[in-house]
Amino acid sequence: MVKQERAARTRQALIEAAAAVFAEEGFAAASLSTISRQAGVSNGALHFHFASKNALADAVEAQACERLARITATAPARPLPLLQRVIDATHALMDALAADTVLRGAFALACEPTRPRQGSPHTHWQHWLEDILRRAERNGALARGIRAADTARTLTAATVGFAVLGADDPSWLGRTHMTALWNTLLPGLAPRQDLPRLRTTGSHPTPPPPHPHPRP
Repeated sequence: MVKQERAARTRQALIEAAAAVFAEEGFAAASLSTISRQAGVSNGALHFHFASKNALADAVEAQACERLARITATAPARPLPLLQRVIDATHALMDALAADTVLRGAFALACEPTRPRQGSPHTHWQHWLEDILRRAERNGALARGIRAADTARTLTAATVGFAVLGADDPSWLGRTHMTALWNTLLPGLAPRQDLPRLRTTGSHPTPPPPHPHPRP
């Protein structure tokens, strides 16, 4: 049991170190030696857990997708309009990206041309947006003429853009920019009668991030 716990801790340290290095240097430039050194383990320990840099990147993306799923699956304390749930999720994602090394690293990986897109957090995020916005469209919670798929692509592009910009300037991950985006988009997305009950700042002003990790 002790060995298993130690192995799990080592594996997690490698995932977090790899995510930090991928976010800082990019996938191509990141070296396994740098990752093992940042994790505080030997190269041999790294290769025991991960056969290659691609396998390590896959693990970073898989864990990020799990954390992203927890963000999108969080049930509100009270019933909320579907568009408010989308607004809240975008704010929660930015909060998590600001605090979570693994999420930042995975979003950086998803922008690498050599990495597959299917298992990336971008794909999971877009699919969730498409699903909830289709429900909103069916329920009349989107303005007439607004298509769920187009809206999901727009929001995916915007949030990924904030994540990329936030790698160099963390202020892009703050609530100010996301609120400004919603102030611009929401009047065209929501039926006029629904606008007074939708909060572009999010229904929870300062939700805690799911996995706080300091920046490397």
